[in-house]
Amino acid sequence: QVQLVESGGGLVQPGGSLRLSCAASGRIFSINDMGWYRQAPGKERELVAAITRGGNTNYADSVKDRFSISRDNAKKLVTLQMNSLKPEDTAVYYCNGVIDTAWGTLGEYWGKGTLVTVSS
Repeated sequence: QVQLVESGGGLVQPGGSLRLSCAASGRIFSINDMGWYRQAPGKERELVAAITRGGNTNYADSVKDRFSISRDNAKKLVTLQMNSLKPEDTAVYYCNGVIDTAWGTLGEYWGKGTLVTVSS
């Protein structure tokens, strides 16, 4: 079984920072693309940032220059550093990974999400 578990969400004031982490566990052979998505109340889930196994990154226009995604392949960890947070960043943030399992299957996996609230 493969699991993605997020941590690091919480309440922060506008202009503040948070760091989200996502740890992958289970019978994993390798992890390909990883990413962070978010879903605000009443809105569709959207891509925030993504990173390939080789470290190439992609960001939503709304978070460019404020958020930074990184990964540690050896630790099976992906992080999202969020700076200059705005109220409109409030959402549940989900970790996503495309994973080759030890059983030889390739699948897309999701974490259960962590809530980020930006409010004064």
